[in-house]
Amino acid sequence: MQAEETKFQHSRPLPVARDSMIRGRVRLRTLSNLRWMATGGQTVALLLVYFGFHYPLPIVACLVCVLASAGLNLVLAFRYPPSHRLTNREATAYLAYDVLQLAALLYLTGGIANPFALMFIAPVVIAASTLNLGNTMILGAIALGTASIISVVHEPLPWSVAEPLELPPLYQAGLWASLVLGLGFTSVYAWRISSEGARMSAGLAATQLALAREQRLSSLGALATAAAHELGSPLGTIAVVAHELERALPPGSPEALDARLLRGQAERCRMILMRLARPDEPMLGDTARLPICALLDDLADTYRDEELEIVITASPSNRDEPQPQVWRAPELLHGLGNIIENAADFARSRVRVEASWSPTMLHVAVEDDGPGFAPDIFERIGEPYITSRPSDYAVGDTELGPPTTELGKREGMGLGFFIAKTLLEQTGGTVKAVNPAGGGARVSVSWQRGEIDGETPPSRAQED
Repeated sequence: MQAEETKFQHSRPLPVARDSMIRGRVRLRTLSNLRWMATGGQTVALLLVYFGFHYPLPIVACLVCVLASAGLNLVLAFRYPPSHRLTNREATAYLAYDVLQLAALLYLTGGIANPFALMFIAPVVIAASTLNLGNTMILGAIALGTASIISVVHEPLPWSVAEPLELPPLYQAGLWASLVLGLGFTSVYAWRISSEGARMSAGLAATQLALAREQRLSSLGALATAAAHELGSPLGTIAVVAHELERALPPGSPEALDARLLRGQAERCRMILMRLARPDEPMLGDTARLPICALLDDLADTYRDEELEIVITASPSNRDEPQPQVWRAPELLHGLGNIIENAADFARSRVRVEASWSPTMLHVAVEDDGPGFAPDIFERIGEPYITSRPSDYAVGDTELGPPTTELGKREGMGLGFFIAKTLLEQTGGTVKAVNPAGGGARVSVSWQRGEIDGETPPSRAQED
């Protein structure tokens, strides 16, 4: 049984080359309109040559070729809606038909000696600007093959019977060479320009997404700073009242214990708000960097109690590999702290925090023995306002501390994991959530070496 898994990473531009079964950028109406233009031009040219200049040519066979294209357009118009988008494979097949239809007309009217042989370039250029490289090469090969065949085997060029036109073989070879070079140059040029445009569009979309994420994070930071200032006074009042209640109540009574818990949690909130109000406060001295396990132990110590065991383990790839010294950056502390807090909230009795490293990578995994991520929110973990916590407190609940053995004692807004993931991604980390096969939930973060244990703090390294 494989574990379910979901990943969160930095946004990357979409690949330019797409699979042949993925909907492409070409609408059926676009190709149909171009085919109508082609059939109209072909009809006018045939009628002008036959009835206007009185040149001999197989007019019936030529008109059958033109009517075949018109019939195909009518069939497609009845079968698909106008907005239907073709797959790369379908677009390649339709453009290949256009190449073969043009080759049939040119075969009946003089081969590549016909001035309209230049129209071979049109379907290949359309493919190069809209399809991937593989399908463009297939269409170019079809155009090159048919042009080579009709350059050797073809009906006579329509011309005056009194003044027959015979082109020298060397001149016809030059026509074939110019046609091949034109096909190659224009298709490669169109494909390169189209690829550059697609990469620019993908890069612009990725930049806009990154800017939107940064704007959301900046808004959350401003909201957190405002909340820190606004909540400071009420929390101070709560702490004073709780202290007075604790002194007035009989020592050791359940009410006195609740008052002590309330005062402790108010103090904890006050410390959190102080950190939020001064997120850029520098950390100097010996505590600026810590071994990874010491940092994790320091973060987990807040959530340990008699009913919850939090174990810190180290798993280096080589026993001689020294323990990484990571920076105590605010993004790292808050991100990892929130993940450990969530695991402590949902764990039944045990949370395991594992740090592993190699010469190239550094991993931190937090695993609990709780119920795991709910199936209905699993695919959206990490988005704002997505949470499996209850919307209200259960009747009779008095404990507000994070480590509990009964689930459902804290309500949440679904912002904690979103903020933690965003902050950890800012340090260069990749966050992954999984429901292991044995039960529980596991959240892991991976960094390349040097991102959080390099010479400069992660936030400063990102700015550089």
